[in-house]
Amino acid sequence: MSGGGFHAIVGLPPRGSANHAEAVTVPSRALLIDAGWRVAVLGGGVAAAGLLLMPLAGFGWRAPAGALVGYAVIAALVLFGLAGHAPHRRFGLANAVTLIRAAGMALLIGILAEGVALAPAARWLMAIGGTAALLLDGVDGWAARKTGLSSSFGARFDMEIDALFVLVLAALVWRAGQAGGWVLTAGLMRYIFVLAGWLWPALAAPLPPSFRRKAICVIEIAVLLAALTPLLGPEAAACLCLAGLALLGYSFLADVVVLAAAARRRAPAVTT
Repeated sequence: MSGGGFHAIVGLPPRGSANHAEAVTVPSRALLIDAGWRVAVLGGGVAAAGLLLMPLAGFGWRAPAGALVGYAVIAALVLFGLAGHAPHRRFGLANAVTLIRAAGMALLIGILAEGVALAPAARWLMAIGGTAALLLDGVDGWAARKTGLSSSFGARFDMEIDALFVLVLAALVWRAGQAGGWVLTAGLMRYIFVLAGWLWPALAAPLPPSFRRKAICVIEIAVLLAALTPLLGPEAAACLCLAGLALLGYSFLADVVVLAAAARRRAPAVTT
């Protein structure tokens, strides 16, 4: 969660630096090539997993199709957003790690698209894969700082994958029958926050770094992963998800209060 939590949506600092300023320009040809081949290679991996492995696991054509469509959308957004990574000429290890996580999200989207009941073995596999993705999330920020390739693009890319991760996990928990449809609120909350920022510009202001925000984001993902496993029955999983949702709601509310107070301080005083 190097972006400071997945609801820090606007004015994000680049990975590894809170005050690094950079001009957004057209990405260089070298950057487009470096990003392009990585996107293509991982796209081939998603295609191979979808077309070869998913049928072996008993999934039909909807699973690979959903995975490929999901990855294609992510890949297009990555390539169109590369201007935010300029003036760097390399995609970088950190963004490559985030792209690997994005490919994993695409495969989970494919499983959701299949629309079948999730067997215990499949739930264990997804929970293990999700845990690996969560551990990788701690690598990309470190890699950006280590390689000196911090950028607003990298921070935003990492944050968007975090947000997608929560939404997909919430949908899987619901599909597995571990919680009701209300659990989707955990994944939709960030997008509701974005919409609220469009309606009330004060909520679109930059948020200061916050350990609370990052910690709760990690806890929410861990809660959803635990709820997905067959270790917990539906009642226990639902209670755990409800607690995670309450904690996440508190985090969003705390940021709303911070942004509203900042907006009041910036407002010009009314004189009579």
